[in-house]
Amino acid sequence: MADVDALSWQEFETYVAELCRRDGCRDVVSGKSGDLGADVVGYLADGRKLVVQCKKYAPHRSVSSQDMQKFVGTARLEHGADVALFVTTCRAFTRDALGLALRQDIVALHRDLLGSWVKGAHLETLIPLNGSGGGTKRRPSV
Repeated sequence: MADVDALSWQEFETYVAELCRRDGCRDVVSGKSGDLGADVVGYLADGRKLVVQCKKYAPHRSVSSQDMQKFVGTARLEHGADVALFVTTCRAFTRDALGLALRQDIVALHRDLLGSWVKGAHLETLIPLNGSGGGTKRRPSV
């Protein structure tokens, strides 16, 4: 993760797009200005539309409920996501942010899960893990 930590936020978005391509996503686009929370957009191998919000935060930070609310508000309504993925370099989502992600079917990929993805885990195997492990001590009830 040291290499990922050294990236700028723009490079991080491009890197996440490359991870998507590596795992068989097609028509992947990243880095468009005025993206309304869709930092990376593409299609999974099965044709579902993937919309990704990337947050390059320091490892000790947490993704806030406000960050998650913004993405919830645009991922499906604005961008038509079938799979909405919120990926971050920090270790945790706040309890409220993770609860919101779970209720709204947003995949929450914190630093530990991102590390697995970087090391070769396939995106399709990470989607069902949605916020589990590392990050938070226990999953909030939904």
